[in-house]
This record gives sequence, C-alpha cells and structure tokens, in this order.
Amino acid sequence: MKCYETVWEIFNECANNQMRDVFIDEVEIDDIEEFLKRKFKGKELTFDRSVKEDGTIIYDIVASGIKQRYSFTEI
Repeated sequence: MKCYETVWEIFNECANNQMRDVFIDEVEIDDIEEFLKRKFKGKELTFDRSVKEDGTIIYDIVASGIKQRYSFTEI
C-alpha cells in the first residue's frame, strides 16, 4: 500500500460564490481509482486523470453533476 496526502475540493455551483469546500486527509490505498469508485458509490461518476511534475496525481471529477477535484501526493 502507498500512503497519500489527499486534497478533496468540491466546487461551488452558485454564480456569485467562488468559494469551494476543501478537505485534507491521509489515506493508505493500493488503487486510487478503486478508492474513488468506493468514495462516490451510487453516484454517476466520470473523471480525468493528470500528473503534475512533482508527481501529484490529480483527478478532475464529476459526481452526479457536481464538479470536484481529488489530489493525491505520495508521502
């Protein structure tokens, strides 16, 4: 298993509110995509994966119409 610091951002859909909810955690997992599928179980889920130069893995997610982002940085 690998240990990651995660940053989960939920983007606000309101037109005049640019704030977003942000949650920071540490997780030990083998498979990031399986973690995301369990996290959003029961929701219509699509995501795009990208990797930053520092190795951080970014998932831009739409879960039942709500835009979110999950960042995984190995620690």
